[in-house]
Amino acid sequence: MTAQLIDGRAISATIRGEIKAEVEEMKAKYGKVPGLATVLVGARKDSQAYVRMKKKACAEVGMESFSHDLSGDISQDELLKVVQDLNANPAVNGILVQLPLPDHIDEEEILGAISLEKDVDGFHPLNIGRLSMKRRDPLFVPCTPRGCIELLNRMGVEIEGKEAVVLGRSNIVGLPVAMLLLHRNATLTICHSRTKDLPGVVGRADILIAAVGRPEMVKADWVKPGAVVIDVGTNAVDDPTREKGYRLTGDVDFDEVKEVAGAISPSPGGVGPMTIAMLLRNTMDGAKRAVGME
Repeated sequence: MTAQLIDGRAISATIRGEIKAEVEEMKAKYGKVPGLATVLVGARKDSQAYVRMKKKACAEVGMESFSHDLSGDISQDELLKVVQDLNANPAVNGILVQLPLPDHIDEEEILGAISLEKDVDGFHPLNIGRLSMKRRDPLFVPCTPRGCIELLNRMGVEIEGKEAVVLGRSNIVGLPVAMLLLHRNATLTICHSRTKDLPGVVGRADILIAAVGRPEMVKADWVKPGAVVIDVGTNAVDDPTREKGYRLTGDVDFDEVKEVAGAISPSPGGVGPMTIAMLLRNTMDGAKRAVGME
């Protein structure tokens, strides 16, 4: 393997250890610990699994978690009331409404109802608005984009002045991570389905963030030798050799690209663990602001 492996599991474990120490310090100084509330609407198996992972992560670092598992037919007003009650609860420093929500729920209204000071997912319109402006700092940055940048930071990757390409323009990853790269003075290109000569554009990147949701789309001949590649994709592809009948893979053809890139994150095992680590970090940051802890 030519490329240096960007091990998200190891880096996230280090970050969790740092957060655990901060939780213990807060408990000793202020007699309280950070609290994260999760709101799950309906019975989607994947959403249930994500919420379980988040609750387990809270327990590991000593945070308190508050679970609200709600019926899939809950009304808009009832769900808003749950969010408003959590906004008013001083023990809750972060509110996470697990997406997607059922079709009859106005997702934008629910996310906009979360208190700005508790928006640990970073999806409140004011946080996103601040992220998109020069010299404005959001209270919270969305977890997956923040995790991508943290991987680069922890690997000592210089961002300023580098040519960065973001493959994908979703509200959850592509657009926010692009804004973060701009804040760090990268020269930025965002690619999407209408981009002409996609391999050629991607091939200019010193830093490539792949977040397009297409399995193993990025091939070795797309990648500039020595580039840093962050693979955000998690795609299920048929694999009859596996017990479940499928395997998970990223948006990057890892086996090919590792022979060209300077550093590469795998998928799974790269950005995924960082997303939950950044959720814990955002919750910790919210709690520190609430108590005035530097």
